[in-house]
Amino acid sequence: MSAIMNTVYNNYLTTYASRQITKYDTHKKSELRSVYNSIVKLNKDTPWYLPTTNKDTQHYAVDLKENARELHNTIAQIGGLETDGLFRKKSAYSTDDDIVEASYIGSDTTTGASPEFDIEVKQLATPQENLGYFLPDLATTLAPATYSFDIAINDMNYEFQFNIGEGDTNRQITERLSRLINNADIGITADVMESDSRYALRLTSDATGVPNGKAYHFQVSDDHTSKTSGVVDYLGLNYVSRPAGNARFFLNGEERTASSNHFTIGKLFDVQLKAVSPEDQPTHVGLKTDTESITDNIIQLVGSYNEFIKTASSYLETQSRSKQLIHEFSSIASHYGTSLENMGMHLQEDGILSVNDEKLRQTAAESGNDLSGFNVLKEFSSSLLHKSDQVALNPMNYVDKKIVAYKNPGHNFASPYITSAYSGMMFNSYC
Repeated sequence: MSAIMNTVYNNYLTTYASRQITKYDTHKKSELRSVYNSIVKLNKDTPWYLPTTNKDTQHYAVDLKENARELHNTIAQIGGLETDGLFRKKSAYSTDDDIVEASYIGSDTTTGASPEFDIEVKQLATPQENLGYFLPDLATTLAPATYSFDIAINDMNYEFQFNIGEGDTNRQITERLSRLINNADIGITADVMESDSRYALRLTSDATGVPNGKAYHFQVSDDHTSKTSGVVDYLGLNYVSRPAGNARFFLNGEERTASSNHFTIGKLFDVQLKAVSPEDQPTHVGLKTDTESITDNIIQLVGSYNEFIKTASSYLETQSRSKQLIHEFSSIASHYGTSLENMGMHLQEDGILSVNDEKLRQTAAESGNDLSGFNVLKEFSSSLLHKSDQVALNPMNYVDKKIVAYKNPGHNFASPYITSAYSGMMFNSYC
């Protein structure tokens, strides 16, 4: 059962969850209790619906919830959870974003000199790579049978089974295994390499850096597999063509290493290494001016709003109630339309907000440290925050459902799992 739960959880993270995990994804007991109480209260008068079994609808509901959570986190990151903190989040700059990308994660109130540093990238963190034998596109010499092999990764073993039929070629087998492994989504990417009309299967780990306490990120074997063995030796899948390596860089002249190309420095900067630096040309990272930071915060808010609208719009042809969701969000923007126009933001017919960067920067520059001119934008952010929390709490409100029965007013009872039906959707294929 624990293996099933782990597989379900990994599937949820890779399919639906936000790519970037923030501190706002952790919660106190009081916050979790508040969410639970809100679900109970909401469900007291909610009618009974037939369970949703359509997979497209299930994906849509979970997608809405996660995108609402991302919008909430974006507003939180720019200070929207505090009365006077909105748009005061400082922004980082990098003199070469193609080499080092940085964002500021420290306190918004800095004392003393503004934090900054030089970083020179000598080597990027690399994943483990296994490269099989290059075989001609001819009929395989393996006998027709059901074969299997095991891949050990992240302290778990996954068995892969497949059939080899009469006349199957080496190319067909490698392409079949590539699809099989990629569809499993276990933290390994498989692709077929070609050289002089010969084909080999390449396996690459998603994880980078030298494994902690291990010799490998993953290992391929068919020594103790349940079906016919022999495919690992035949294709050469257990050959490590390139071991994983750590990132190596100089930080203010001091040599450092990291197992990933994405890490934090001094609890102040979130850094992403993207390429090796030219010789003796370090990249400088520091903080932008207040005007630039305010502009970045507003652009980040608008970008997150637009991403939510685009996600909802992608379901217009299959989910009729997504139109209602888009209308509700665009109505919020329309309510502040004139004020947003004056700051350089225009609401389009499809609900997307376009931004005139020059006009927005001019408005931010004229305001200086006085953010009173952005009060309307703060109200807009607060409305978006409230709405995103509603969608995250009950995304099923925007799904077409068949009502079975209405509850008896005044004699109802709490059924806290009705709005959380999307959580059960993830388990349908496993239990």
